[in-house]
Amino acid sequence: MINWKETRVGDIGKVITGKTPKTSIDENYGGDIPFITPSDDMTTKYIFTTNKKLTEMGAQSVKNNIIPPNTICVSCIGSDLGKVVISTETSVTNQQINSIVLNENEYDLDFIYYVMTSLGKVMNHHSKTSTAVPIVNKTQFSDYTFMCPDLITQKKIGGVLASLDDKISNNRSINRNLAEQAATLFQAWFVKFEPYGGSMPDNWSEGNLGQIAELKTRSFSPAKNPDVTLEHYSIPSYDEKHFPVFEIASGVKSNKYVLTPSSVMISKLNPDTKRIWRPLCLTSHAVCSTEFMVYEAINPEHKDYVYSIIDDPMFSAFLCAHTTGSTNSRQRATPSVTLTYPVLIPPDDVINEFCSIVSPMYDLIGANTLENQKLANTRDSLLPKLMSGELNVSGIIS
Repeated sequence: MINWKETRVGDIGKVITGKTPKTSIDENYGGDIPFITPSDDMTTKYIFTTNKKLTEMGAQSVKNNIIPPNTICVSCIGSDLGKVVISTETSVTNQQINSIVLNENEYDLDFIYYVMTSLGKVMNHHSKTSTAVPIVNKTQFSDYTFMCPDLITQKKIGGVLASLDDKISNNRSINRNLAEQAATLFQAWFVKFEPYGGSMPDNWSEGNLGQIAELKTRSFSPAKNPDVTLEHYSIPSYDEKHFPVFEIASGVKSNKYVLTPSSVMISKLNPDTKRIWRPLCLTSHAVCSTEFMVYEAINPEHKDYVYSIIDDPMFSAFLCAHTTGSTNSRQRATPSVTLTYPVLIPPDDVINEFCSIVSPMYDLIGANTLENQKLANTRDSLLPKLMSGELNVSGIIS
């Protein structure tokens, strides 16, 4: 690590702690300026959309906390502590985020982003061992240090890692586009009847979900099969990576539902937060949390017609209207009631034609998701070696 020097976070640019405009003033919200909080998706490198946006008035009320594009934002409190994103436009963050407006003459944006993802893990570990509510304040944040090479080396290291993240981002963009296409096609065929002149054909019938799909609750007991490696689809794994966790059954506490390549599923827990999965079933021991409702089409060839139904916003609204539980944190949809959900039952040849179009889209989404996980694993294995100088990048032409 010749020519690498210990560097303080507070010395690489201006550190800004966010601030929330007054929520009691309606005119502060509903504009075009992104308001970044840890509840937004901070699992990707760049943040392109936020749950809330500010008006010019709202942003000006916290004008000293406005951040420019290409600012590195780090969540510094709570369960999301240590997550890092780069803002893509002029934005405001809340007080749970510390941001770095980088001195770009001395530091490379990509390199520092990956430095902060590494430091984020350190912050998360230190804070959770010292306080009930993990938190890193502005002073603590600024005082973290890392080893930093010259700008040319920074750019080479950042470029290697960024190339992997760029491919991941491209795959995610493709997946979003494919999912939107499939959803639009479902609406066009089975809601608006566009191929049929705008009216439901006479040979279609009205029925319910239970006529075309079954709920599957076959149970797997980790206690009885402790040595099996499970492909585990859980609520946390959905929220964190949208990818299953592979773990030994002895470390899994409760019984799970068995999944097959014919399965599709959606969370019954807090259905206002949509969690829908078309499991990859990469192994013979795919299981999921019992907080999911697992469906299989009665005709296996119609799997993706059933998936498109439960993916539709009208089904989500139905789930939210048929919940039990008195608090938002623990509301659950009633599985048996979902089988009464009204659906259209076209002739088999219509469903087969629809599935012949959308199934390849869903298959490609699955393939891209699997590729992204491999790319992320490669990136994560390279990250500490590059950041420590263990891997020499001098031969890379920038």
